[in-house]
Amino acid sequence: MRISTTLMTTTAAIVLSAGAALSAELEFYFPVGVNAPAVATIQELTDAWAAKNPQHNVKAVYAGNYEETTTKALTAATAGNPPHVAVLLATDIFTLVEEDVVIPITDVASSEEDQVWLDGFYKGFMKDATLDGKIYGVPFQRSTPVLYYNKDAFAEAGLDPETPPKTWDEMIEMGKKLVKKDANGNVTQWGTRIPTLGLGGAWLYGGLVISNGSQLSADNGVDVAIDTPEAIGALEFLTRLSEEGVMAPGGISWGDTPKAFVEQNAATIWTSTGNLAFVNDNAEFDWGVGFLPGGKGPGAPVGGGNFYIFKETTDEERAAALDFIKFMATPENAAKWSIATGYIAPRADTWETPVMKEYAAKLPQALVARDQIQYANREFATFQRGRVTQFLVEAIESTIDGKADPAEALAEAQKKADAVLDAYK
Repeated sequence: MRISTTLMTTTAAIVLSAGAALSAELEFYFPVGVNAPAVATIQELTDAWAAKNPQHNVKAVYAGNYEETTTKALTAATAGNPPHVAVLLATDIFTLVEEDVVIPITDVASSEEDQVWLDGFYKGFMKDATLDGKIYGVPFQRSTPVLYYNKDAFAEAGLDPETPPKTWDEMIEMGKKLVKKDANGNVTQWGTRIPTLGLGGAWLYGGLVISNGSQLSADNGVDVAIDTPEAIGALEFLTRLSEEGVMAPGGISWGDTPKAFVEQNAATIWTSTGNLAFVNDNAEFDWGVGFLPGGKGPGAPVGGGNFYIFKETTDEERAAALDFIKFMATPENAAKWSIATGYIAPRADTWETPVMKEYAAKLPQALVARDQIQYANREFATFQRGRVTQFLVEAIESTIDGKADPAEALAEAQKKADAVLDAYK
């Protein structure tokens, strides 16, 4: 994704007349670079809301990636000029609440009808939208990682192209058959590619831990379980993939992984369902999607962003912000967004629309991530998320680089995390 801080705006004329609805000036932060393909769709939806609500002004700010968008939103809030509504990481809930810059959605969506609406979102996506019994976020740009696999490569290797690996052992067994080498013994196609660097690597590692029967962090944002036997086993599995020649040694980046798949440098990859559209547009071979192969069973982390309403807003602005969120979450609009990007439509009613049923019939791979939600759990997230997650990232990367033992690296990360989080207990 190309990162840009350029602002794109859409402004509807303000219609003021006797009896007209109170107007609001909305600033909407969205986590994407201005030249990213998703901009056209989100701009179209923003324009459509503005056309339906000419009494309001709305300015869409395309603020770069998630981290940049959160930083800009917090900086603006500190300066007394926050956005009114923003899509930010679900894992940012602890930071946003600690900084006291957002309000519970239920402070605005407080009617019985609103509660029915909120109950319509998948429970798996509401886990990280809630803190201390209050709902702070509305799921929108949500995802889980899934296994993408090259069906043609499976058939060529003598594997069933309709049966991707379901367990870690199957990943290694099948992966060895999928490795290709040239006449000089150089690998031209790896059996699998799982990003291990940075935040993307930590996200996928969390899925390994979930499938192995544990959870890296608790719902309270304070308690972490980084050095459990299940977590150690997950990191040992990652190193085993390279040791047995199934995956390239050393750190693997997030951004290059979808490209490696469509260029057939890897027969299987782990990446976000948000890459469905890219793979579908660029893969020149038959491909499929499966659940993440698990240690003790299926398991995956949820990811992506939620809508938040900021605190320093008027009643009129909050009401307009909620109306904007509801508009974006309607079945028709959520379907349009999901089809354009590959993100999971976060409500069951969206999947019942004719356009979504047609999309799923043409691209059944899109149904896998939705069906995997029942086995998913919240992403690793805590107070002081940046600092604490970095401890986990360092443990993973040092182990993958062969500089540390998995158990020792995770024990050190646990110790550092506890030192930071003890202040919140």
